[in-house]
Amino acid sequence: MLPAALEESASTAGPSKARKRIGIGILGVLLAAGIASCGGTRQDANEPSGDFPVQIVSADFPSRQQLAQNTNLTLAVANSGDKTIPNLAITIFTASNVNPGADETTTGTTSTTNDLPTVQGSFSVRSAQQGLAIPFRPVWILETGYPKLEGETASAGAEAAQTDTYAFGALPPHQTKSIVWNVTAVQGGTYTVHYRVAAGLEGKAKAVTANGSIPEGEFVVRISTAPPQTRVNDSGQVVPIKPSDITGQAGNAQQKAEVGGSGTTSTTP
Repeated sequence: MLPAALEESASTAGPSKARKRIGIGILGVLLAAGIASCGGTRQDANEPSGDFPVQIVSADFPSRQQLAQNTNLTLAVANSGDKTIPNLAITIFTASNVNPGADETTTGTTSTTNDLPTVQGSFSVRSAQQGLAIPFRPVWILETGYPKLEGETASAGAEAAQTDTYAFGALPPHQTKSIVWNVTAVQGGTYTVHYRVAAGLEGKAKAVTANGSIPEGEFVVRISTAPPQTRVNDSGQVVPIKPSDITGQAGNAQQKAEVGGSGTTSTTP
């Protein structure tokens, strides 16, 4: 008769059970370590709750740009309260302009959008083309090393897990951080770039304006697809043509006046 290979004898049952207990113990330790390393402690445990007054001191981004033009988006945010802001965070997101009649020179106006978009890249918009594996296409390319604090060479603003958000660390009372995003336009059209300021990443510390509203705004920007008018200067560099470059050239008095020339109207009868 064949032996019962899967049966336990009195001599093997003890060691087998001991091995199982040891294995379960090791597994428990590993699971506990894994939970701790994966955020067993709440990330917002140390973020204070409450409102933190801020002021958007300045917000600059040219309202008219051209393809391949490199420019800066600059935001200066001040802590106008008496408490340190735990972690100044700025969310930036871009949308196509759905209202062609909108004032393209308006900047810094309050956005009525309360819900942030799904992650798409701060300077990208959703493409209308069907079947794209990645439906978002950049309008501007953010240059390497940006954002930066104005006047500094080191990059700043760690990109946070939150949607299109950059975190700039603590901001003491009555101090200001001026932040620069350097971008290059790569897609023509009219777009609205929204920005929103927060006092933390977990929602417990809330940034507010003097009237208690969310500190936010927008830039409406038109990117022209027309190539810029250029010339080659005496140093062999390609530079944009300025009105002063063509002053004195052929043209009637009105044309010269429009470009800053000194043409005079004829008085011959």
